[in-house]
Amino acid sequence: MDIKLKIWRQKNATTKGRFEDYELSDVSPEMSFLEMLDYLNKQLIEEGKEPVTFEHDCREGICGTCGLYINGRPHGPQQHTTTCELHMRAFKDGDTIVVEPWRSKAFPIIKDLAVDRSAFDKIMQAGGFVNIATGSAPEANSIPINKKISDRAFDASVCIGCGACVAACKNSSAMLFVAAKVSQFALLPQGKVEAADRVQRMVEKMDELGFGFCSNTYACEFDCPKGISVEFIAQMNREFLSAKLCSHKGH
Repeated sequence: MDIKLKIWRQKNATTKGRFEDYELSDVSPEMSFLEMLDYLNKQLIEEGKEPVTFEHDCREGICGTCGLYINGRPHGPQQHTTTCELHMRAFKDGDTIVVEPWRSKAFPIIKDLAVDRSAFDKIMQAGGFVNIATGSAPEANSIPINKKISDRAFDASVCIGCGACVAACKNSSAMLFVAAKVSQFALLPQGKVEAADRVQRMVEKMDELGFGFCSNTYACEFDCPKGISVEFIAQMNREFLSAKLCSHKGH
């Protein structure tokens, strides 16, 4: 395949960026999108040019570091697929592909396609954990949990924190990410002890870091590579309202 690339190049968060055009020949349809970028960088290095900076780690759809806008969509044209799982067979010979970094005030650009997503880490540090000594893993059936509830907690826990929900949202809202992290604990008995404090601290930190509000367009759910439902946002809103009411009553 022969493809043309329009890639955002930017030295750092304070300099002005621009699109640069590249042409690649002999691109295999079996290459992953990241392998295609590796192929481009090999060519740039051999030509004495600076390679394109982009983030990656596991390349197995688990770590969440490979997020990119590809032709205007987070992680590219296929639903429920991370950038590292996207293959060049999703494109046609002669296509022009536009590649950009996440766009959000809370995710400042580090360089080229790499952004600083430590805002998500700060939200997790505000309360996204069980803050008690739990000891070794208990026997699986020692705490009976309804199957439907455990399945919902698992569905929330598959969030990989890639930031596609923020990138897809016109308001750069992080509600789906925070809702998934709040819900995975709040639904289980081990997480209920601190649920009220947790949801308040995490929502407060999300607002402090400059993420926008949710306006219910469902774009976050549509572009989430793990298919996390916006129903968890409703779950978080219930947890937050309950925590505020109990706090107001002094419980």
